[in-house]
Amino acid sequence: MSITPLAAVPSARRAAPVFRGRIGRDPRSGHYAVPHRYRLHLSTACPDGLRLAVGHSLLGLDTSCPVTLLPPVPDRPGGGHSALRPLYEASAHHYTGPALAPVLSDDWSGRIVSTHTPDILRDLDRFGPGDRARLYPTGLESVIEAVERMCAEGIEEAAQRAGRAGADPAERAAALDTLLDTLGRLERRLSGEEYLADDRLTAADVELWVTLVQLDTVHRCHLDASAVHRIADHRALWAYARRLAARPAFGRHLDLDGIARRHHGRCQGLEAAGAAVQILDWAGHAADTPDASRR
Repeated sequence: MSITPLAAVPSARRAAPVFRGRIGRDPRSGHYAVPHRYRLHLSTACPDGLRLAVGHSLLGLDTSCPVTLLPPVPDRPGGGHSALRPLYEASAHHYTGPALAPVLSDDWSGRIVSTHTPDILRDLDRFGPGDRARLYPTGLESVIEAVERMCAEGIEEAAQRAGRAGADPAERAAALDTLLDTLGRLERRLSGEEYLADDRLTAADVELWVTLVQLDTVHRCHLDASAVHRIADHRALWAYARRLAARPAFGRHLDLDGIARRHHGRCQGLEAAGAAVQILDWAGHAADTPDASRR
């Protein structure tokens, strides 16, 4: 696999640089897959951090790639974490921006490998034990990428636009239509199916589950009650979310209080009637976990 050298890539989505180092199999790359070398730094109150925490558990990497948990609300002005500053300063010359999570670091060098969640999860997929099913199985890449786009554009972005304070009512209605259409397509895909792709648990399920958590715990707070009831009416989709929440690899990482604190610390929108219409009892389903052998 080709290796992208460690580099800081500017991003319009965040104030800090995005590091896009990759972990490969060739020792000459500088970053190769070896146990106990790399470390994840994340907050499970953050969607990207939750994605990585779930994927990390599914891959059985607790001992070979340790995780450092960060608080839900960053402790530095500008949104950074004090614990990550040494990594950023070692990785970017004269760095003065925010030290943001999640981060995959190299304990050997004390530097950042990557801050790009999709790359990190794909690279971690090679760390798992040989008998562990992969999150990105060969032949399903296009399906997983399609689900990632649907979650980002059809759910996350559409829900944000549908609940945006001060937006034109027609724009909000169009965004809600996009959201409901995306949920409807996923509902039809999951009717009678346990997973999204090839009857197996993949990164597509991790992506959708985290997106549904955000939809119910964050975005519905800015929607009216009627919209939330229409969202909740996708029964197969929410039954799927409930099943996954009851698995330890998913449910044990839910930090509902942290998600709420992070949301209130970042959000400047107005709360709407939908805030009172919870779709799932996430805490109850997460507590109802089967034994770890079913992860």
